[in-house]
Amino acid sequence: MDNQVHNTIVSFIWAIADDCLRDVYVRGKYRDVILPMTVIRRLDAMLEDTKPAVLEMKEKLAQAGVSNQWSALCRAAGQAFCNESPFLLKDLTSRAKKQTLKADFGAYLDGFSPNVQEILEKFKFRNQIDTMMEADILSAVIEKFVSPAINLSPKTIYTDDTMQEVRLPALDNHGMGTVFEELIRKFNEENNEEAGEHWTPHDVVELMADLVFVPVADKIKDATYSCYDGACGTGGILTVAQDRLMALAKRRGKKVSIHLFGQEIQPETYAICKADLLLKGDGEQAEHITYGSTLSADGNASKQFDFMLSNPPYGKSWKTDAERLGGKKEILDSRFNAYLADGTPLGMIPRTSDGQLLFLLNNAAKMKTDTELGSRIAEVHNGSSIFTGDAGSGESNTRRYLIENDFVEAIIALPENMFYNTGIGTFIWILSSKKEVRRKGKIQLIDATAMKSPLRKNMGKKNCELTAEIREEIVRIFLEMEESDVSRIFNHEEFGYWSVTVDRPLRLRVLPEAEIPASVFRKAEDLAKARAGVALAAKTAQLDDWTAFAKAAKLSAAMLKKIRPYITEKDASAKAIDGEADTELRDTERIPFSYEGGVEGFLKNEVKPYAPDSYVDERKIQIGYELSFTKYFFKPTELRSMQEIVADLETLEAETNGMLRDILGV
Repeated sequence: MDNQVHNTIVSFIWAIADDCLRDVYVRGKYRDVILPMTVIRRLDAMLEDTKPAVLEMKEKLAQAGVSNQWSALCRAAGQAFCNESPFLLKDLTSRAKKQTLKADFGAYLDGFSPNVQEILEKFKFRNQIDTMMEADILSAVIEKFVSPAINLSPKTIYTDDTMQEVRLPALDNHGMGTVFEELIRKFNEENNEEAGEHWTPHDVVELMADLVFVPVADKIKDATYSCYDGACGTGGILTVAQDRLMALAKRRGKKVSIHLFGQEIQPETYAICKADLLLKGDGEQAEHITYGSTLSADGNASKQFDFMLSNPPYGKSWKTDAERLGGKKEILDSRFNAYLADGTPLGMIPRTSDGQLLFLLNNAAKMKTDTELGSRIAEVHNGSSIFTGDAGSGESNTRRYLIENDFVEAIIALPENMFYNTGIGTFIWILSSKKEVRRKGKIQLIDATAMKSPLRKNMGKKNCELTAEIREEIVRIFLEMEESDVSRIFNHEEFGYWSVTVDRPLRLRVLPEAEIPASVFRKAEDLAKARAGVALAAKTAQLDDWTAFAKAAKLSAAMLKKIRPYITEKDASAKAIDGEADTELRDTERIPFSYEGGVEGFLKNEVKPYAPDSYVDERKIQIGYELSFTKYFFKPTELRSMQEIVADLETLEAETNGMLRDILGV
């Protein structure tokens, strides 16, 4: 479609909001009317030619007593949807009475097939009818959308019956999808605080698509591929991915078909996604979009996909999902639990305040391993996913699972202020179930934080973009696996560590003369017995050996436990108490997998020389994984040389002397 025509249509529809809704809705609510009305008008335009056939089929089915008529009516309409009401949208512009208009418009909406009804329901569009009726703008809105000044139909409109001169070109499915997505973009920009919840900037999506498809572009065959987004929002990532894969295949002379799958929890964005696919003529694809929470109600539990791209919510609580799954400690979903090679359970449940890593695990659980390409994943996260969580935590175990199974190809740090409602740094994870040989056992880190181009005008908090040239450079760095100031390649072991608790034995000196408070015991006889036991032991046992002293006191373990805090003090020269650690001297060490000699070597070299009596309970050793871009790409600020500093001081001194002379007049 010609860009000028596209812009004209978008501008016309955008103007409807200003013309009709300005005094009725606040600006942030224009979309509640404009988006569903755009969908309705496009569907209406696509059904105009087959309306008589649909009504004729409806009458035949009614006479035959057929109750479930929708599939037959959709076939008569020649679409994946239909409308069985006697009206077209343009028929409603002649209604003189408000109540007649309201009733007929309601009947018109009720006439749509169930797949459209679901979209209208999720848009909550019927809630707007009363508002528009009260403000007496419903008729005006309808008239604007059926105006002869724009063409939202798939038919060309000519200047006369000779059909020689085009007045308004046809709007094909792709063109309509483009118009709709542009409207979504404009509304999201107007309401940018909300937009970042479900709208990923186009430049970031383009980069994700390239990172997923370009590495395997030469392996694409004449085949059918599947693409999935478990947090699909308005479906923008899916449609960009579809276009990118189709373009790469066409360039290589391959014919591919793509099945899109997604799931979305927000009603309006779900409706937008399904509507967008319907408007593009992808009725079957629209049926693949599931409503609900991917975490607690996975709509694609038994499916695997070739490609998965997603920008899940981060820093967002998933407590409700945890409760639906039986409570955080009782979650048995196989997506979020794994087993080590020795059969040890590996729980990967993160804290309920942030569930972003669960979306990554959801995708990993849907990877194919029995195809040539396997599955490829691109997913956007904030920094929490790469470093939050101590060894043994759900977050660390998730990283361990992904890294030890050799799924992670690369992680790319994006510039700050790339998204509309947050300025924080973000990262793209690239995963594959069929790594190239050169990538096996390795992870590439790419620091693209400085690779950005400023925007002329900020879009919310987004003040920069990834131009086509920048995206190409990032993809080149990834494909060539080059080592540079912005690209480092490491073996898996680089990111793993042992978390070791180092203890030292408790050493106590007995103070037999210390007073035992009467409040320690309920019965006076117990207090007397304890005091007698202490006095007895003090005569025979060494005061720097609590173990021997306790034995000599001939008191019960419970009684000794009560009185020990009052009759002892810590003493580094006293004898160690077997099996008891001094918690005040306890320390936790993080030992990198790369440390020569491992845990034993570290203790020998770094601990024992300073604390010979230290020891480690091997049963408490935890394995952790984390990634730190700061560690590998830190660039220290270059300090000024001493000569420069001295020169500046001398200059300031000379200037100061001159000022003093001027002030004193000397």
